[in-house]
Amino acid sequence: MEPFGTSHGSPQPPHPHLRQDPRPRSRRRPRVRPGGLLLAAALVAGGLLPFTLGGTAQASASNGGDVIANLFEWNWPSVASECTTVLGPKGYGAVQVSPPQDSIRLAGTSHAWWDVYQPVGYDLSSRMGNEAQFKAMVTACHNAGVKVYTDAVINHMSGNDQPSTDSYGGDSFNVTAKTYAAVPYGPADFHAYPANCPNPDMAINDWNSQQQVQECDLSNLADLNTESDNVRSKIAGYLNKLIADGVDGFRVDSAKHINQADMANIESRLTNTLWGQRPYVLQEVYTGSTGNLAPAAFEANGSVIGFDYAYAMKAQFQGNIANLRTFGQSWGLEPSDKDGAMVTNHDTERNGSTLNYKNGSQYTLATEFMLAWGYGVPSVYSGFAFNGSDDSPPAASNGMVTATDCSSAAWVCTDRNHGIANMVGWHNAAQGQPVANWWDNGNNAIAFSRGAKAWVAINNSGGAVTQTFSTGLRAGTYCDVIHGDTTASGSCTGPAVTVNAAGSASVTVPAGDSVALYGAGTATPPTSPPPTTPGYVAETFHEAEAAPSGQQVYLVGSLPALGNWAPASAIALSTSNRSAWSGTVSLPANTSFEYKYILKDASGNVTWEPGNNHTASTGAGGGTLNDSWGTQSGGGTNQVTVAFHETKAAPSGQQVYVLGSIPALATWNTQAAIPLTVSGQTAWATTVAMAPNTSFEYKYILKDASGNVTWESGANRTAGSGATGVTLNDTWK
Repeated sequence: MEPFGTSHGSPQPPHPHLRQDPRPRSRRRPRVRPGGLLLAAALVAGGLLPFTLGGTAQASASNGGDVIANLFEWNWPSVASECTTVLGPKGYGAVQVSPPQDSIRLAGTSHAWWDVYQPVGYDLSSRMGNEAQFKAMVTACHNAGVKVYTDAVINHMSGNDQPSTDSYGGDSFNVTAKTYAAVPYGPADFHAYPANCPNPDMAINDWNSQQQVQECDLSNLADLNTESDNVRSKIAGYLNKLIADGVDGFRVDSAKHINQADMANIESRLTNTLWGQRPYVLQEVYTGSTGNLAPAAFEANGSVIGFDYAYAMKAQFQGNIANLRTFGQSWGLEPSDKDGAMVTNHDTERNGSTLNYKNGSQYTLATEFMLAWGYGVPSVYSGFAFNGSDDSPPAASNGMVTATDCSSAAWVCTDRNHGIANMVGWHNAAQGQPVANWWDNGNNAIAFSRGAKAWVAINNSGGAVTQTFSTGLRAGTYCDVIHGDTTASGSCTGPAVTVNAAGSASVTVPAGDSVALYGAGTATPPTSPPPTTPGYVAETFHEAEAAPSGQQVYLVGSLPALGNWAPASAIALSTSNRSAWSGTVSLPANTSFEYKYILKDASGNVTWEPGNNHTASTGAGGGTLNDSWGTQSGGGTNQVTVAFHETKAAPSGQQVYVLGSIPALATWNTQAAIPLTVSGQTAWATTVAMAPNTSFEYKYILKDASGNVTWESGANRTAGSGATGVTLNDTWK
């Protein structure tokens, strides 16, 4: 909330985020400038005991994502519903909710949004709902795998010039006397002149003075004396009550105005969350001041809201997005592990310093870029429509927020936007992968991949862009998730894009739009042969197999264009009668290769064709291969079955796989490892067909949904397939 600083002690220009208010001071309504992201930064304080659950139910497992949905001033039942029906299924890792404590309620019917940033007590009765509704919301979100972060207003209480004595929860308070009975706080619990603030009116006159910024009143709000152990204890008690109710982290409102040592002391008193972790902390620290008031000075206590990130997004998407090729810390941003990335929040969207929903495609594309780029922890903001900067969310006459209706123009549900919601899954799939295959046209169209996991093209211009892009993806046909969804059978409800064996794809990106691809490329393949590039030929595969209902035949083999034996990258074949399957793939000319057919069901379970691998060569002009399930070109099905039984209590969200030294065991390729199925939580099993009397080495691994691999320890296991097959009974080591 402070003006941007120049040099220390120099006159300060007006803060672009504070509207100049012509009303007399006595009638002004202070507006705190909360911002909207919480970075998952573990702030470990030594000596803390693990959190004891007591009578509170253990939280369900987190889905592991890091994207935050900031549902600004949605009421608690609406947040609960969104977690269950949208955020969890789409892969959002957390939801940020507005301050849950009791706050002042001003006379009249306007009920501006900012009254929830003027606390009068720490009980959980707010305009978003009561404590029972809050707890039910947290439970619903946890059950959907979504963490809950609350906005924590702990720098101050209500405004000194507010005549109201009414609150949403009924707490008793006296602004003039500085008494808040529900906490309780008294006059000694607040900063005062001249003991703390050097200015008689308690105003902040020098925004580079740490004393004034942290010990005077921010916008005439009663500033808590956080140096006091009594105040620290009561703030920590409030936050620990929220943790006991299941809250996983906090956005610390006006953190810039709390001395860093005081904040560290408060954090040291906090218990662990229901997931056994330290609470996540992100601090509201506006840019502009120098020295110990600059955002970097607060990093020891957690992360900082990405105002710098949001300002850059507006500048580039209203300028030239080709500049984003170098976007990151070199631009002066906070380090990625400390920057809470955002395109907007409820303060900045109102003062015009960042993009907002009124900017249309620029706002949507900037949000999609944020999810794709992988810098910081991204927050997707969903609020309500407004005309004036003080407008209330949709509410009853008493100010209580009514249910969110995303079909109404009164609410702006950005988290549900089809492309943005699907880019959360794209973001999760691309985690840990570097930016690669950058392309731009020097102006307002860009494209890039995240390793070999995902690719996106963004067109911020007024005309369509058609280009052959290097995507970095494996060959296959991919669903454009901006405009469609991949169904359980692998087909796409929208447009599909074919990536050839060289990783290239010809794509048209409409004006003000984007195209995004990720996954294994399992969308229904085109019926006509795919385009080929020099040195490649079209090879057509026909397979006779009466596939069971609900299963589809795929092709996988030894070349990159055939998935490198990875079932997740296998090529989906098409059929008209479920007994004859076919597909055409662009392969390198004059190249020998091996291949097999597999079955996949809607859950992704794989059944391998028995027998030896098929062998073939593309020749100079490609050709057609006619096969039948289980019959190899070498003749017969001379195979035996090796059964793998493994005992392992796998962590939630992880699965046991087996791989080894021979092609039937993926030749140590973790992407092609064979999944085991589980019964009784610890008994994993699968069978693999291989040649008889074959010696091999093997091991078991764990994989999570993002493809991260954990190997069992020790030396490789050794075995042989025997003359008639064998069963191997193992225990994880």
